[in-house]
Amino acid sequence: MSLPSSDDADAALVAAATRGSVAAFETLYRRHAPRVFGVLLRLAGYDRARAEDLTQDAFLQAWRALSGFRGGSAFGTWLYRIAVNGALASVRATGHRITTSSADDGVDDAAADAGFCPVERSELQRAVANLPPRARSVLVLHDIEGWTHAEIARALDLAPGSCKAHLHRARALLRAQLHLEDRA
Repeated sequence: MSLPSSDDADAALVAAATRGSVAAFETLYRRHAPRVFGVLLRLAGYDRARAEDLTQDAFLQAWRALSGFRGGSAFGTWLYRIAVNGALASVRATGHRITTSSADDGVDDAAADAGFCPVERSELQRAVANLPPRARSVLVLHDIEGWTHAEIARALDLAPGSCKAHLHRARALLRAQLHLEDRA
């Protein structure tokens, strides 16, 4: 007997939550919150409190909009779009880039997995946090989360070519901030 896929399990939970089951939505929350938080943490420039607020806002918005979810994509994809768009709206509303006073909090698994020492990881996190919001979003979603340009374009309502341009810009800005040209 095969186990249901996570998409199938999510679909059943979404159906139950749409009918008012708070327990089903709590299960969806537990299943998706860690990854949503991780994405939002990076998008929020490693500001944990802000990422926690954005995560809660994303799930609240998802709960309110759940009846409009039609299953055209996976629940996780729909949820991440809500979360990323909410984070971008928050950044636009504040009118400034997010900086971080404590970038070395041990949460950037991608940097740790790539063999960066703590000082390098901290420097990389600060550099990512200082990117313009749209460039940071595309970089995080593509290079860290592994999304395709088409997925990012749909999530951020961009043309795929614009997505590629934002990624190119983000990488160039990172190289400049990290002075990678000087180290080669």
